[in-house]
Amino acid sequence: MTRPSSAIFRITRRTRVIGAILGAAGDGWGQFPHSYFIPSQGFAGTWIHTFRPNLINEFTAGQNRAHQQNLGPLYEASGNTLGVFQDSAYSASAQGQLLFPVCNQNTTAHLSALLTRAHTTWRSYQEDIDLTTVNGKLTNVPLPRDLWTVPLTSFAGFFGNGVNAFNGSTQYNYAAKHNPMVFFTDSNGGNNPTPSNPLSQQYAPLQQLFTDLDRNTVASYNWITPNQYNDRHTTLGAGYKGLTGDPAKILQGDDFLRQVIPVIMASKAYQENGAIVIWWDESEQDGIAGDNPDDLNHTIGEIVISKHAHRNVNGVPYASPVFLTHSSDLRTMQEIFHAGPFLGDAANANDLSDLFQPGAIPHSEGREGNNKSDDNDNE
Repeated sequence: MTRPSSAIFRITRRTRVIGAILGAAGDGWGQFPHSYFIPSQGFAGTWIHTFRPNLINEFTAGQNRAHQQNLGPLYEASGNTLGVFQDSAYSASAQGQLLFPVCNQNTTAHLSALLTRAHTTWRSYQEDIDLTTVNGKLTNVPLPRDLWTVPLTSFAGFFGNGVNAFNGSTQYNYAAKHNPMVFFTDSNGGNNPTPSNPLSQQYAPLQQLFTDLDRNTVASYNWITPNQYNDRHTTLGAGYKGLTGDPAKILQGDDFLRQVIPVIMASKAYQENGAIVIWWDESEQDGIAGDNPDDLNHTIGEIVISKHAHRNVNGVPYASPVFLTHSSDLRTMQEIFHAGPFLGDAANANDLSDLFQPGAIPHSEGREGNNKSDDNDNE
């Protein structure tokens, strides 16, 4: 087959702890504490090394910037950090400042540009954007489509009316730094923050995802970012279901996935050869004295959900031994959508073929992991 999917759904995750993710669809999406394994056919999981060191200019003194949280989305889009060496350049945006011009990139060497050139549709679904304002306060009700904007600005606060559909709180928290399409002038519509931006319809509030799934109008490539509570980055102010700290973050994110993943899997776009990739953007310290989060002992998780995913091995999801990085994701997306040339480190990386059944990913032969054996594919 030339392509494993009619639609790719990329869901971003942020956490220092890999906790319960999901149970099998047939098991009611039950919880598996501190495990990313999902015991059913059609799921593949692996720990991936965030970056390969010493290849291009995002590294200093050979250090792996695996833990630099905000470099992941940029690297995922371009195979390069484009001269940004640390996430401090992004931190101001988290306080509600415009990302631009500090982080704006005037280059077409990124995935969205190549998808557009290849006539492949893409859309960025972001939680908490394009919401109505009543009496000077946001409500959890999306604006009409003709008032949507490109979300260049991060913001957080409390709804004046309504609650979050996934966690029941009144808090919102959109982080532009987790939305890679807005970093680039040609995919953000020239930094225009108004509804007149010609690319405003490329970005949609998360509520629109469910409408588009129901109408089968999702794009071929869909980037989905929960807010910073539902992506497991930040604990809700009042805690969550009696928990605080990391346990609360984990449960917030897991509850989000339990509600969103089944809806995607029930859609025509997914069922007709679709794929879901649950993607982590950073590693963290382990809390051990002298721990170095920059070394390659610190890895992150990734989960593929697809009927074309590698079959379970001995009753548990397949965990790949192949050396994979964020550039592996980028290379794979470029291969699936025939969107070349390879960007940055994607030219050097192994693709994600090992997480799929043989022949699912079109690729260049001869690289590690691209010609995997099918010997261990068993239930």
